[in-house]
Amino acid sequence: QVHLRSAERLRELCCANRGTFIKVGQHLGALDYLLPEEYTRTLKVLHSQAPQSTRQEIEQVIREDLGKEIKELFLSFEDTPLGAASLAQVHKAVLQDGRTVAVKIQHPKVQAQSSKDILLMEVLLLVVKQIFPDFEFMWLVEEAKKNLPLELNFLNEGRNAEKVAHMLKNFDFLKVPRIYWELSTRRVLLMEFMEGGQVNDRAYMERNGINVNEISRNLGKLYSEMIFVNGFVHCDPHPGNVLVKKCPVSGKAHIILLDHGLYQVLSESFRMDYCRLWQALIKADMKRVQKYSRRLGAGDLYPLFACMLTARSWESVNRGIDRSPVTASEDVEIRSNAAAYLPQITQLLNNVPRQMLLLLKTNDLLRGIESALQTRASASSFLNMSRCCIRAVSTYQRSKSHSLYRRAQISLAEALSLWQINLYELFLWLKGSQLGKLVIALLSQMHHST
Repeated sequence: QVHLRSAERLRELCCANRGTFIKVGQHLGALDYLLPEEYTRTLKVLHSQAPQSTRQEIEQVIREDLGKEIKELFLSFEDTPLGAASLAQVHKAVLQDGRTVAVKIQHPKVQAQSSKDILLMEVLLLVVKQIFPDFEFMWLVEEAKKNLPLELNFLNEGRNAEKVAHMLKNFDFLKVPRIYWELSTRRVLLMEFMEGGQVNDRAYMERNGINVNEISRNLGKLYSEMIFVNGFVHCDPHPGNVLVKKCPVSGKAHIILLDHGLYQVLSESFRMDYCRLWQALIKADMKRVQKYSRRLGAGDLYPLFACMLTARSWESVNRGIDRSPVTASEDVEIRSNAAAYLPQITQLLNNVPRQMLLLLKTNDLLRGIESALQTRASASSFLNMSRCCIRAVSTYQRSKSHSLYRRAQISLAEALSLWQINLYELFLWLKGSQLGKLVIALLSQMHHST
């Protein structure tokens, strides 16, 4: 009851102050397995309750930034936004040459207000920390201070979109909207218009003949590649920013990645420790889980850290997180533990490297999507992570080796490990296929007859 009452007050505070407060509230609402459910459930509504700017305000921003009126730039411009967020809103429009575009326009007062909001939050949190020494939420202000200026510069968002599109060009299922630079500024971003169903909308996928497991698998591939291989991570994969659509020509399902304002760049040492920690978690190698958790700042709270990263119970972590799917009772246990261990969780969040904070949020948002699609903790997601970790560690080892023989040795070990994963994946596929079931039934019959 206390958690619920506090969460409702926090939501009202965010709605009243808008802008930066809503942004921070949304961040907290995404931490599904780290905060008590009363907070995450109550604050999640902030994703759909963001303020909207009026037509006059929108016209003012476009006039100031592009030097022209809406009617001079566009053949048509829809008054009702496609979506409104804490910092901006998006409108559908048609350019004079007939191209359909999405126009992202910043709320006019956000830029000026954001620095005052952060200062106010900092003062409030410092006062609370004096009264309650166990209250360790200063990382929230530190993150807002670092990330907000980047998010408020839409030119930065455009560069991120182009960088990730180039980085992941090998994934033909990924679509990133093209940026129209000639009509983009710090407060206005013009993009190619793309539409589709939200990635957590299982019913939409079934209606449109989209394979839910394929989407979940491809989303896992995308994020494993970003986190473990490239160290450049899109950190806001809430369902409104990740769309799916079936291509009418090829029949392939595309994942459309929107809103590229918030990215985390991982340092090489952090990325390697994180890779090795996930390898240890997948192999249930508890000595290495302890070693790399400590290296990432978890200290003696490494069992809690492992549970936070995987959203699994300590028993499941010890047994191997790829051995069994998440049960309803385990999910309830994890969520109730988020309330029971709140002081320790906040202490951990304060101690881990700042790079870890957005990764934890990203992990939780991806888990929420998997839960909605009912594909959580599938073997394929762990296999993809394993592949990316092996490739990342091998690339790092080769870069540090000066011996041709040693580099060849690393490449051979990498190829062997990847081959083993492919073989295991083939075994899992055969086991689940009709042919595999037939072979197993035949072998079982032969065994009984002998």
